[in-house]
Amino acid sequence: MPANLEMKFYSNRAPKSGYSWETPPEAIPESDIAETLEADAVIIGGGISGLAAGARCSSQGIDCIMLDKNEKMTALAGQFAAINTKEMADHGIYVDKKQLAADWLKVSGSRIEEELLWIFINRSAEGFEWMLSLTGGNVYPKVYVGYKGPMFNEYLATHHIYLKEGCKDYKFGGGGMLACEILEKEFLKNGGKLFRGTAAIYLEKDSSGRVVSCIAKCPDGKYRRYKGKKAVVLATGDCSDDREMLEAFCPIGTRPAKQIKRVGNTGDGQKMAYWAGAALDNPEWAPTLHALGYGGTQFFFLHVNRLGKRFMNEDTWMQAKSIRCLMQPGGDFAYSVFDSKYLDEIAERWDILGGQGMVPHHMVDEAFDREALAQSIENLIIGKNMRPDIHEAGEVNGYRADTIEELAAMIDVPADNLAASIKRYNELVAQGDDTDFGKRAIMLTPIVKPPFYALRWGPSLLDIFGGALINSHLNVIGADSDPIPGLYAVGNAAGGMYAVDYPLLLNGNSYGRALAYCLQLADSINGKLG
Repeated sequence: MPANLEMKFYSNRAPKSGYSWETPPEAIPESDIAETLEADAVIIGGGISGLAAGARCSSQGIDCIMLDKNEKMTALAGQFAAINTKEMADHGIYVDKKQLAADWLKVSGSRIEEELLWIFINRSAEGFEWMLSLTGGNVYPKVYVGYKGPMFNEYLATHHIYLKEGCKDYKFGGGGMLACEILEKEFLKNGGKLFRGTAAIYLEKDSSGRVVSCIAKCPDGKYRRYKGKKAVVLATGDCSDDREMLEAFCPIGTRPAKQIKRVGNTGDGQKMAYWAGAALDNPEWAPTLHALGYGGTQFFFLHVNRLGKRFMNEDTWMQAKSIRCLMQPGGDFAYSVFDSKYLDEIAERWDILGGQGMVPHHMVDEAFDREALAQSIENLIIGKNMRPDIHEAGEVNGYRADTIEELAAMIDVPADNLAASIKRYNELVAQGDDTDFGKRAIMLTPIVKPPFYALRWGPSLLDIFGGALINSHLNVIGADSDPIPGLYAVGNAAGGMYAVDYPLLLNGNSYGRALAYCLQLADSINGKLG
């Protein structure tokens, strides 16, 4: 390639020098490598992106070895974005792909590779329905109801999956673990070899510069070489558990006090790609900062900060709430304040509600369950937490009091500030026009009838989306814009599709991308993409 065509926008260099991960590990002496195992493709990582890649590749006649440093199968989510599926059609739901792409570009500041986005948009339904087809009809989907509002629209293209009652073919009843189980069964059925507890350390190139293998440490303490005749695929997840990588690529990810307890998401693939000369996404990588810290429910009611003051339009999506909370004094958490009418107020608006944290998770055509919601609020008050991956045992995140003064004392905010905030909010409700923050009139409800409630909520870090840049064949590319031969990346180890903020306009798009990209990967390795 002519020298003047090197990549200008991206770089192989870290944002600043001095991070420990910039230095590759010392090569393992050849005498310490116990043996070499070989296949058409070596897939590094056994989460959903790796399992999807392995299942699809093996079903297309590609002999695969998969390495995963975790000893057990792990999944960290349960939603699947897929555009214009059969299930959506059955409910009369249709997504305008061009509008979705435009909205995605806005959220990401146009700092993405559009062809990668369109692979996801065009192949997500194909990948999702292919996965379901592997179960012989024993797993079925439902469409999740996202947030519906003028501030930010969540597309109705997110799915949950469920195991049919009486089916004994799978251990897990739904979500990401069921998906991983489906894909792992397919991979093994097709002759794939899966080695868990096996941690890849670095990649190897041959004399031509082609990535041909990796060196890994195995459960027996020995080192082995895993050679991919056609491909070495990075599917190692994100870097949310590596503080230095957060500081380098996503500083805001270091700020939340709460973080989902991850299993080894330390940016292994990003590091190995970087050492091999890959170009990485520019900072700031897109974080998933969901408002799941403390209690996971915020609703559309009055939000106050730790000074007892209102600070935002509450009629918005979960990611926005997390960022706005972080910007407040002592921004670890904030409170939602409402009164004893809350169940009626939610029921009256059920048909226009949706989205994480705004109301309970529900699927299209599901009715409002008053008792279940009331019990979930009671659980927050008594410290019965359902998320041990975030919350401490016995952690109280809900409060109830007969007076505003008592409530202020419980949540440790100035009573005069809280009273003034509620007084002003009630005035806005009475006039039917939120001239302070612009909330929709239909979402304004008075706080007048005791007992009064406050729910504590705040941001938690889930994932960081950024990694090695890839082309439309999923080949990793270097700073010279040329593909690095033999090296591919999928899932959260791959870059190019996210920037600035996680696009919650479509919940579950990370899992959806895994299922779309596995199709593209198999076609690429088999030379079907031209």
